[in-house]
Amino acid sequence: MPRAMARTVILSAIALAAASFALEWLEYKYFTKAYSVEIYIVLIALGFAALGLWVGRRLTLQNPRGPFERNRAALKSLGISERELQVLEALAEGQSNKEIGRTLAISPNTVKTHIAKLYAKLDVNGRVRAIEAAKSLHLIP
Repeated sequence: MPRAMARTVILSAIALAAASFALEWLEYKYFTKAYSVEIYIVLIALGFAALGLWVGRRLTLQNPRGPFERNRAALKSLGISERELQVLEALAEGQSNKEIGRTLAISPNTVKTHIAKLYAKLDVNGRVRAIEAAKSLHLIP
């Protein structure tokens, strides 16, 4: 009995799907005659949007190569100390001088000194550029 019921359900589903397809096809035929130019414009726009998304994803997709490995050679050649590296990491997190001082248990003036030394060693003149330079040198993740 369950096998016969399953067969009935499957045949009914196929018949309903065929009827639904036929109705949609008829509606599509009417729709394409009434709005043919608009349909082509939308199809072209969707095609260009899909192409743009694909090209953008293809050009900007960067697969991480594995876990972050700090460039110790660059740290050594630039003469960046461990404390300056900690300040640089805090800068990258967006912390202010006071927050960095509290985090590292140093005074804000000491933080300013470390930041000034980092700017000189990285040959930059601002926080954002220091972070960009440090990331490009693989000093910070």
